[in-house]
Amino acid sequence: MSEEQANTKPVKKRRGDRRDGRYIKAPGLQTVMMYILPKRTECEVYMKDTFDCTNLLAFIEEENRIHPEYRTTLFHGIITILARMLRERPKMNCFIQGFRMYERNEISLSFVVKRRFSDTGEESLMYLVPKDTDTIREISSHICGNVEETRKSEHSTGGIDEVIDKFASLPRFVLIPVMRIIRWLDFWGINPKVLTDGDPNYSSILLSNLGSIKCPAVYHHLNNYGTNSIMVTIGTMRSEYVRMPDGTMSERTLVDISATLDERIADGFYFARSLKLIRHALENPELLLKPLNEPSGFDYK
Repeated sequence: MSEEQANTKPVKKRRGDRRDGRYIKAPGLQTVMMYILPKRTECEVYMKDTFDCTNLLAFIEEENRIHPEYRTTLFHGIITILARMLRERPKMNCFIQGFRMYERNEISLSFVVKRRFSDTGEESLMYLVPKDTDTIREISSHICGNVEETRKSEHSTGGIDEVIDKFASLPRFVLIPVMRIIRWLDFWGINPKVLTDGDPNYSSILLSNLGSIKCPAVYHHLNNYGTNSIMVTIGTMRSEYVRMPDGTMSERTLVDISATLDERIADGFYFARSLKLIRHALENPELLLKPLNEPSGFDYK
């Protein structure tokens, strides 16, 4: 990823910082929780909610009419909304590793691409670092281009996929001690870039678009390896009649979205407000035409 594509913060590295994040002093309760519950999988908070995506789908349909050169989807819209949420709600872009809290230097979103929709079709890992000036148009174009390139190949397209393939080829008696060393380096934040760049385990949010394979938004665990603190799954869209604020019934398109979060990065009040911003953006998709660094103007009251 080139420097111009990243949303890295121009800050000088300080003592205690990692290559991928700035050290921040956590409040007393969160600090104690790091030691009482040191593993990310011990601190999972699970949320599942139903969202009205009718307005977003109408917006996407119009965008596809204006820009037929690439096809924007609901998934692209949700990725853009999540990127904006991370931009406006910085605590959601934090992680805990080595009993310390860090704020990431960049916003990153990752997901898995199925090369072929079959039982034997291989998967490839996609990693997106949007620019601060990106809107849904740039993000959608970037995703479409990467996915198309990936699906042209039946094999690894390089990057983290190639690294994983090489590790998988090692014999068990070699792989076990090597992975112990990698986990130790991960704890101290000194893993080489070749092992972290493009790895979804080091992204702000890891997504799974289960709706694309007609599956519901299931629970997905976090991983202790890496720095990923938020896992999101998107289910299948469905139509239902919903009672509107004016009391009338209207047919709306709904989608279930599940999220698993590391409760140590923020408190419930902060999580709830972040969720309100996501719902607001889904209901007001014109917001996605604003660059990520332009405030949404949303009233959190």
